[in-house]
Amino acid sequence: MSKPAAGYIGTLFILILISQMIQSCSPKITPYTGENLFKSNTGSPDYTRLEFWAAHPEKWDPSDSVPAPLRKNIKEKIADVFFLHPTTFTDEKYAEQANATIDDPYLNKKTDYGSILYQASVFNEACNVYAPRYRQAHLQMYYTTDTAKAVAAFELAYQDIKSAFEIFLSRRNPDMPFIIASHSQGTTHAKRLLKEFVDGTPLQEKLVAAYVLGIAVEKTLYTNLPLCRDSTSTGCFISWRTYREGYEGRYVSKTDTSIAVINPLLWSPDPVLAAKALQKGAVLYKFNKIYPHTQSSRISGNALWISKPHFPGGVFYVTKNYHAGDFNLFYIDIREDVARRIKYFNLKQE
Repeated sequence: MSKPAAGYIGTLFILILISQMIQSCSPKITPYTGENLFKSNTGSPDYTRLEFWAAHPEKWDPSDSVPAPLRKNIKEKIADVFFLHPTTFTDEKYAEQANATIDDPYLNKKTDYGSILYQASVFNEACNVYAPRYRQAHLQMYYTTDTAKAVAAFELAYQDIKSAFEIFLSRRNPDMPFIIASHSQGTTHAKRLLKEFVDGTPLQEKLVAAYVLGIAVEKTLYTNLPLCRDSTSTGCFISWRTYREGYEGRYVSKTDTSIAVINPLLWSPDPVLAAKALQKGAVLYKFNKIYPHTQSSRISGNALWISKPHFPGGVFYVTKNYHAGDFNLFYIDIREDVARRIKYFNLKQE
């Protein structure tokens, strides 16, 4: 089981959490009406009800928010995205509780104004966004020595996601292409979801791409689902984990070549330096501000390595682990890639 970086709740993420509480009442982002306040009578999710979706095209939610500089862009929903959010159940005082409850209002708000706003919104220009709530495993389940407890925790979370995906498949337009996207714990589950539902199945024919970030994805994991080779590849997957040059850790190596890594400034697995001039724009703790040309990037071993990003407040972010920024440091790059890749997918269908 791949583990997320221990620095997940780093300075950048804390800044995001502070700012999201302020911005949640701001007219600069889509107003949210409180669907995170609900009760489950059984303790299990019911994905036929909108409350059990953090994002869904049939309701307004933070995934519908668009950074101010992008609001004049034409939005054409030409695909669906099934997005799996990262771990937000992180409070140490609940470390003995293996899984979150599905109707915890604090966690749901934390998810909605964290991952859903700052990550899932990447896809809203070209996609209908679906993001299920699920009984996520506590962050400690990645580190506990109680293996049986951890396995059970992740299994429960996955079964929720599997149920949500089955509802997603049964109710969406089957002729529309789709994307699977995820981060951190979401990727832990997306890896399995892709293996069971997409790899080598008829469903793969409708897959534009999978953006599975923040957890190591083995190159040999799939039989028929390849790593994307360039910005026009479809029916493939994309993955990376972001660290600043000089980082050292147990789960990163510059000699291990078994893990799939794509450079999001080049959209290829080639281990060449991509200059910061290629970076289209980051969206960080100020959602309505785009920061272009913040960092260069290159692939080495099993990770993506970047130069120290230049953005306001960056001097205080001393850690070299940029797990929290896997999406946000490349927000515009991903957004443009999604639209481009869907168009290439549709051209190939003609």
